[in-house]
Amino acid sequence: MSSSDIFIGETIGTAVLILLGGGVCAAVTLKASKARNAGWLAIAFGWGFAVMTAVYVSGPVSGAHLNPAVTLALAISNGGWADVPVYVAGQLLGAMIGAALVWVAYYGQFRAHLTDREIVGGPGAQATAAQAVEAREKGAGPVLGIFSTGPEIRNAVQNLATEIVGTAVLILAVLTQGLNDQGNGLGVLGGLITALVVVSIGLSLGGPTGYAINPARDLGPRIVHALLPLPNKGGSDWSYAWVPVVGPLIGGAVAAGLHNVAFA
Repeated sequence: MSSSDIFIGETIGTAVLILLGGGVCAAVTLKASKARNAGWLAIAFGWGFAVMTAVYVSGPVSGAHLNPAVTLALAISNGGWADVPVYVAGQLLGAMIGAALVWVAYYGQFRAHLTDREIVGGPGAQATAAQAVEAREKGAGPVLGIFSTGPEIRNAVQNLATEIVGTAVLILAVLTQGLNDQGNGLGVLGGLITALVVVSIGLSLGGPTGYAINPARDLGPRIVHALLPLPNKGGSDWSYAWVPVVGPLIGGAVAAGLHNVAFA
């Protein structure tokens, strides 16, 4: 496949992934959403179905990596390093597009949520300049969880370990069960298996950090959160942002190394 195929496929596929995955988070979180308070089970299955849909959309074009940790693991496994920057660029751009589309789809709900006195306090109007400065200095704002992940207990070592372990499980499943015939991405059956694994990770290991297990999935939407003109949105928690990037990359590398030793 050509570099343009890879970039286009990863951009579209990752945009679909984040649109549907971020969409279920918005549906469960935002005021005036019919699915508000549907709970963690809805989020876990929503992300699983998002993965499955994104794989089926982009698999024939780019192999549907959709995740820099998958791209890194495949490069370690088969030595295909040349296309890594193209994959990662498409994934990051797609994640940002998907996050922006979540904002478009839930625009009215975002406005209602972020001007509600019970949620953001104050007069329920646009933030003043002083409030905006204060929000930038804070950690996670009231809707950041729709865009990116955050820990329930802020402990960098534990949070990093959780992301490493969760991503290693995902990558081992991809490498042992999910690859297409060419070995360069996910196949049709692999898309279903990977989706179910993502649901399992969410239910079993997602509680501590929200299971990013994908650097682009977290970083791209976090950038969009920082840029969007949302009133009273609070901070983007950049002090934590390195964990869901570094952890999944380490997890992907560990899983690839283990796969090469035990399964190859």
